[in-house]
Amino acid sequence: MAQLSDDCFAFGGPMMSVDDAVGLITTRVNAIADLETVALTDADGRVLARDIAAPLPLPPFTNSAVDGYAVRNADLPAGAEQAVPLDGRIPAGGLAQAPIKPGHTARIFTGAPMPPGAETVFMQEDVRVDETGRIVLPPGLKPGSNVRPAGEDIPQGHVALRAGQRLRPQHVALAAAFGLTGLDVVRRIRVAVFSTGDELASPGEPRAPSQLFDSNRFMLMAMLRRLGCEVSDLGILRDERTSLANGLKQVAGRHDLILTTGGVSTGEEDHVKAAVESIGSLVLWRMAIKPGRPVAMGIIDGTPLIGLPGNPVASFVTFVHVVRPTVLALAGGLPEPLTPIPLRAAFTYKKKAGRREYVRVSLRRAQDGRLEAIKFPREGAGLLSSLVETDGLVELGESITGVEPGQDVGFLSYADLL
Repeated sequence: MAQLSDDCFAFGGPMMSVDDAVGLITTRVNAIADLETVALTDADGRVLARDIAAPLPLPPFTNSAVDGYAVRNADLPAGAEQAVPLDGRIPAGGLAQAPIKPGHTARIFTGAPMPPGAETVFMQEDVRVDETGRIVLPPGLKPGSNVRPAGEDIPQGHVALRAGQRLRPQHVALAAAFGLTGLDVVRRIRVAVFSTGDELASPGEPRAPSQLFDSNRFMLMAMLRRLGCEVSDLGILRDERTSLANGLKQVAGRHDLILTTGGVSTGEEDHVKAAVESIGSLVLWRMAIKPGRPVAMGIIDGTPLIGLPGNPVASFVTFVHVVRPTVLALAGGLPEPLTPIPLRAAFTYKKKAGRREYVRVSLRRAQDGRLEAIKFPREGAGLLSSLVETDGLVELGESITGVEPGQDVGFLSYADLL
């Protein structure tokens, strides 16, 4: 299991910035050491455990980049068209039967190996065939045009994939191009997920008139699975300190991370803090972030625990900024900083300095062609519709105190957050 030392909570102060929180997590969490080998078809989303150096150059041989005609550089026309005999045909996957003859050309297709002696390819649409069947080459083509040299993409021995990369389809494609069939990856991070609160009922179970169906747990489990985690759904823990403590204690030794939602504020019915302190240690964070200020992180038998707010939007936003980097750190993954894309605001907004805020927005194309951000018309961290009916978040940094229409803001698409 992953271990987290108590001194990771040495950071003091009543309000922790988002950057300080992320830095604290990523520098103090110890990555798990367990590895496994998976087939390429199962590698997407996993964290690569070892560097991969190119076992062969890409491309492995010099080839034509187009359908056309291969010639020697010495035979390129200078100031006028030149008709040359056609000698040979090289399809993709084939081989030239002989070196190209001086003053001749060979028909060649995209991806086919260049015949010995040939260094340039004319595109087929740039040539014509005369009445004798010779190929008429135009003047002015640069030597080496339309040819892909061996190793042009990646030279042999170059470290092409780095340990810690979270693999995406393009990484899998590169491994396949090297002829690999499997990759060494970090085993999946095991996460136990609880919701807390007497006000919650699980979908499919009877719901009392004063209860809500639990949605956060299912959202968080889906987000964890997108990060490649192995998720244990442990249901709802009721608002009772002893049962909370027992439930958390039972799963700590069998998981790398415990994730809860709800019960981390300072109200009389918020028991997560006391429950964790009775079986481990916890520092209740008051992160300088909106939505999502109440976030807790602690240790139970060496296993990190993160407690997220109960409101779904706050839970979503804090997952992205706290849980996501924690999971990557546990897997030994390279940092994946979120980079807002600049676009134009089409709304007015006021905020306090000193905290980072995230505004739910939709995108539209303005008359001048630029993308604009339209703020969701209602406030509230409990509005699931605000996540469903928008395209992403506008990030407003700590120094910003307001936004006016026409001002550039940073946009984070939901598609880029996981």
